[in-house]
Amino acid sequence: MFTWIFIFWFMQINKCVSDFTYNISSCYYKISEEFHHEGDVVIGAFFPLHTFHTRKEKPHSTIPYYYLDNKIQYNFKNYQYILTLHFAIEEIKGNPSLLPNMSLGFDFYNVRFTGKYIHSNTFNWLTALGLRNYLPNYNCKKRNFTAALTGTSWITSALTGTLLQLFKFPQITFGPYDFRLSDCGQYPSLYQMAPKDISLSVAIVSLVVYFKWSWVGLILPDDHKGNIILSDFREEMERKGICLAFVKMTPATWTSYFAKFWENMDETNVTIIYGDIDSLEGVMRNIEQRLLTWNVWIMNIEHHIIDIADYFVLDPFHGSLIFKHNYRENFEFTKFIQTVNPNKYPEDIYFPKLWHLFFKCSFSDINCHVLENCQTNASLDVFPRHVFDGAMSDESRSIYNGVYTVAHSLHEMRIQQLQMQPYGNGEGMVFFPWQLNTFLKDIELKDKRSLDWRQTIDTEYDILNVWNLPKGLGLKVKIGSFSANAPQGQQLCLSEQMIQWPEIFSEIPQSVCSESCGPGFRKVTQEGKSICCYKCTPCADNEISNDTDVDKCVKCPERHYANAEKNNCFQKSVSFLTYEDPLGMALASIALCLSALTAFVIGIFVKHRDTPIVKANNRALSYILLITLTFCFLCSLNFIGQPNTAACILQQTTFAVAFTMALATVLAKAITVVLAFKVSFPGRMVRWLMISRGPNYIIPICTLIQLLICGIWMATSPPFIDQDPHTDYGHIIILCNKGSAVAFHSVLGYLCFMALGSYAMAFLSRNLPDTFNESKFLSFSMLVFFCVWVTFLPVYHSTKGKVMVAMEVFSILASSTALLVFIFGPKCYIIWLRPDKNSFNHIRKKTPSRRKNFPKI
Repeated sequence: MFTWIFIFWFMQINKCVSDFTYNISSCYYKISEEFHHEGDVVIGAFFPLHTFHTRKEKPHSTIPYYYLDNKIQYNFKNYQYILTLHFAIEEIKGNPSLLPNMSLGFDFYNVRFTGKYIHSNTFNWLTALGLRNYLPNYNCKKRNFTAALTGTSWITSALTGTLLQLFKFPQITFGPYDFRLSDCGQYPSLYQMAPKDISLSVAIVSLVVYFKWSWVGLILPDDHKGNIILSDFREEMERKGICLAFVKMTPATWTSYFAKFWENMDETNVTIIYGDIDSLEGVMRNIEQRLLTWNVWIMNIEHHIIDIADYFVLDPFHGSLIFKHNYRENFEFTKFIQTVNPNKYPEDIYFPKLWHLFFKCSFSDINCHVLENCQTNASLDVFPRHVFDGAMSDESRSIYNGVYTVAHSLHEMRIQQLQMQPYGNGEGMVFFPWQLNTFLKDIELKDKRSLDWRQTIDTEYDILNVWNLPKGLGLKVKIGSFSANAPQGQQLCLSEQMIQWPEIFSEIPQSVCSESCGPGFRKVTQEGKSICCYKCTPCADNEISNDTDVDKCVKCPERHYANAEKNNCFQKSVSFLTYEDPLGMALASIALCLSALTAFVIGIFVKHRDTPIVKANNRALSYILLITLTFCFLCSLNFIGQPNTAACILQQTTFAVAFTMALATVLAKAITVVLAFKVSFPGRMVRWLMISRGPNYIIPICTLIQLLICGIWMATSPPFIDQDPHTDYGHIIILCNKGSAVAFHSVLGYLCFMALGSYAMAFLSRNLPDTFNESKFLSFSMLVFFCVWVTFLPVYHSTKGKVMVAMEVFSILASSTALLVFIFGPKCYIIWLRPDKNSFNHIRKKTPSRRKNFPKI
């Protein structure tokens, strides 16, 4: 309800103002634009209180620089400049220790034109100021002029200063600081009151970084100041990783039809506006006219353009952020604003205009300076803040400081004159304006903070948030500050919850060219585009990023692994083929079962040791082979469990020796069969080999050769404990490294060579009489053994970690099982299921039919 009442009230004010705008009294044209405030010493004040705009530029026939289609535009906020003059002079007047018995006054001149007209008007100002009175032998009026207050743009001050310097007339500027005006050679009598913006770019970029805005626009004046601040912004933004979506330089001669200027404005939600009031007037006016409400404006000046016929509730500048120098608030000035009225300063011609417009006062028919039918309680503090703000602005603060600068300089000069020659006969202070320069320079060299009337620090800023919804509220709320002298990380201080954003945003606005790359991703810059325009790609294997918008992912340490989201590294757990592991448990169970089965077969052979089938196939070699196979099965257990140095050595040596003995036994069996049936040596030699059991010597000979290979292996490059952090994700696999790959493959090659030899011998005797002849089974078992280990090599080299170990265990068990099943399986079948064939009677029945096939020995 209150909101609607406020809106209605505000629209009534706008309606009232609008009515008077189009029904302006003739007194508006009769009242002069300049006025004089009496004082013993006078300051010249050149302020832009209102401006004239023209579109078609139809020149007046008699009045120079005047156009028939002129439109007046009042900057009511600028009226604060005059009030600041009044306030400062009143304060000095009430200070008995500063300029006693002397009063300050001022001559006010409205700065009506800019650009090409200002130089001509500057000469008119100087003429009106009375500089002719100070020409040699010419003095018709006894008025002490001291200095000129000029602003707000540097152009106004520079053009005015060009003529003022001819007479060394002191000039004090209240506009933004400009390094060109600090050139003592060109402007020796010019003094700037505004603090330097040495940290403004750092402050604004710090705010942009705080809200993570990486894609911002920049609007600057197209002059030397714009080029300098652009360089500062680029340098600071590059250092912070912020990119410029666009850079727009305001033209020197602005027109509302400059449509190209506003292209691509929707590329970003945040735009920085830097400049002075005059250079940005056109930009501000166009922003209002276009209702650009989707942007957060970050500015170094307040919005001063007021259209009194504006009925829009929405304000494009609502939610804007303004950086102002950190001043101590002057509450006395606010109280002063509440008390001023046309009666207090009757010479001030702008009071009647304001009261006429806003409080429906009427001009007297006799005197345009006299108002009638006015409200008794009318005061400036009831104005909407977007029309007139009672808080002292930066420019007003500089004017305030400038007046005090002049006052202190006059005070010092007066003391010096009194010391040299006291005044007599009621004579007042007599001086030429140029004499004041010496004292002004002395004050300029002093520490700014040592004087109460200059309370500002160049490196400190207040951050204001504009609350202007509905339009007319006009509040500027301090939501933070920036101090370049504070420790790193503590320079920016914000109350984020106090900020009101433009109405289009329900939360903190985002201003990025590309969406942020979350944890687990990294940025990839797109060719031909800004570094802020990128695409996101996942981190590589075992790399992480636990922050947003990282350029490079970080590789996890060797003993850590990246999680699935690739935003954190975790400690890898140690892994190896254990007995608790399902695969390890299965292999161990199979090895034990096969070992038990082999032991059972040994028991069968021992029990039936006197039967023909056991005796006929070299019983002693069968026992050796079965015992060796038991060790082959059991040696696979060395590969299961946590590896240690002893286990790594035993894995390879027991495996090599056990299999060598097994293959040597098979070879001895095959040679025995061949000697018995195929050798064509003389009978005595064959008989000696058979009686002396010569083939049995093959076992120790072959085993000694393998032991020699293993000995060389262990002596040169033995197996050792190794870690594999890559194969199994999230685990560090502990395994035995073979040490010497050549030695390992030599062992395998030797075993395969023996298997081929056994196969060849068994193959030669495959067609011999088959009563208890195991040649076919020997050859087939060797063929299977050879295939297992030949297949093992490529599979072994293509696997890693626990699978590789399991593959080796499986090959040991498979090849050992092939020997057990194919050599002893048929014999166990006859012993258990066909005992009728395991008798001498059965042998005698089959022998005659085969005798003809026996070779002659």
